[in-house]
Formats: sequence, structure tokens, C-alpha cells
Amino acid sequence: MTRWVVRLHRPALLAWAGLFAVVAGLLIALAGPWADAAAEGWRHYDACDFNRPCSYDQTAILRYKSWYNYTTYALNVLPFLVAAWAGAALTGRELESGTARLAWTQGTSPARWLAVRLAVPALALTAGTSLLFWLHHRAWAAGRGRIDTAKTWYDTGTFHANGPTTAALALAGLAAGALAGLLLRRALPALVLGAVFMSGIWGTTQQLLPHLWPAVTRTAAKQQQLDLGAGLGVDHGMLTSTGGHLPLPACDSEAACDAAYAKAAGFYDTYHPYSHYWPLQLTTSALLLAVTGLLALACFRVLRRQVS
Repeated sequence: MTRWVVRLHRPALLAWAGLFAVVAGLLIALAGPWADAAAEGWRHYDACDFNRPCSYDQTAILRYKSWYNYTTYALNVLPFLVAAWAGAALTGRELESGTARLAWTQGTSPARWLAVRLAVPALALTAGTSLLFWLHHRAWAAGRGRIDTAKTWYDTGTFHANGPTTAALALAGLAAGALAGLLLRRALPALVLGAVFMSGIWGTTQQLLPHLWPAVTRTAAKQQQLDLGAGLGVDHGMLTSTGGHLPLPACDSEAACDAAYAKAAGFYDTYHPYSHYWPLQLTTSALLLAVTGLLALACFRVLRRQVS
């Protein structure tokens, strides 16, 4: 059965292998010579005296920035591609064409049919994305503190591409797409529904992520400046004299601003510092894997109801 699945979905496996090879090669270059060349270009640029001609390697700077963004986009789009493929090809097309029922009449139980179809791509995705997020983290770290345009650790695309949430999101996309195919039993509608399911998972993850680990709160007196952007922001606003929190006012006039800020005794900023990176990665990944498990369970229940 495993060999049959591999043969049936060979084009998808070859496409995944090709994408993996290209992205991995780019990330290796980004972590090594391209990062070094961009850092050298920025060093020359920062030392420039613009009152006279100045020379720096703009090509190296733009090359690192562009290819870093492209690889980050690729890893973030991957779960949506997986969900669409799983809905259209992994389950939807086989149910629509009748090949699934043919397999069930030849000694393969529906549960085993589905288990193999989930396990084979899950293994390929886990192995591939695990190596890719490690390589992406190396490429990001190579530019941190050396390249002025390097992304912050809490940039949405960088955060997910840099850690195990990449693999967890891809597995969630696989289960969501498979469920879409089982529900609709038609390839094209299941492709769309799989992508919609993945969009919901992605959006919910983004909303919950800052609240999955206890955040840090900084405060400042009313006369002091409280700089935002020290990490992944959760909330910020005004402190009252009793220690209560108020949102920053949206003023339409100077008088309204003066009246609103008169209530403030200080300001607060609740955020996640860089030390919370791995706790946030692991808790988010655990949540996504739990969702994946529930989606996989739903797949088996839907299939059992259909065949009965």
C-alpha cells in the first residue's frame, strides 16, 4: 500500500523534493557567503561620509534581503500549498474517481487506506521542514546584528520560518486538506476548502500566539519616554494612579488629547523579549499538533460514517 501511494503521488513528491533542494541551497548560501558579503556592504555604507563619493556593495545587500524574503515566503506559503494538495489530490480526487472504493474492495480497509495516505506525506513533510527551519534560522542568525535590514525575531514570517511551527503548520495543513477532501469528495472544491481551513488555522494561531506564554510588562513615569518595539508586543497604553490600564487615546484635537492624557500617571508596555522565543515556538507547535491530531481524528470519523 505504501508503494502504491508513493507511485500514485510521485509528481507531488518530486515537486516537494525540488522545492526542498532549491530552498535549502538558497538558505545555505544566505547563511554563509551572501550574509558575509551583505554585512561587509553595510559596514562600508555605515562608514560613508556622504559629503564625498562613497563606495559600497549594494548588490550584495539587496541579494541577501531579496533571497531571504523569498525563502521566508516559501516556508510560510507551504502549509497552504499542502492543504490545497491534500484536499484535491490526496483524498478528494480518489473519492471522486472511485479509485478509493476500488482499493477497499481489494482487501485494503478504509482506515488503513487513509492512515497510509496521511503517514507517507507527513513523514516527508516532517523530515524536510525540520531541516529547512534549521537552515532558515542559521540564515537569519548570520545577519542578526550585522545587516541593518535583517528582520526582527518576532517578524511574523521570520518567526514561523525560524522554528518548529513551520513543521507543525505543514502537518496541520495536511490534515485540514485531507478532511476537506473527505467532506466534499471532489477535487477542485476540496482544494479551495483545504486552503480556507488552513487560513482559519493560521489566523487563529496568530491571534493566540502572544498569549501562550506569560509576557513581561515595563512601566514608565508620565514624564519618561517608553520605547515600544523591544519584542513581540502584546499590549500597551496608559497607567492610572491606581495602577489600572487604559488604552492610548485617539485624539481629534489638542484639547481632547490633553484631557485624555491628564488621566495618565504613566505608561506600560506588555511584550515578549527574545528570551521567550523558544517557549513561544514550543507552545505554539504543541497547540498546532493538538489541532492536527483532532483534524486527523475527524478524518477517520468522517470516513467511517461514509463507508457505513
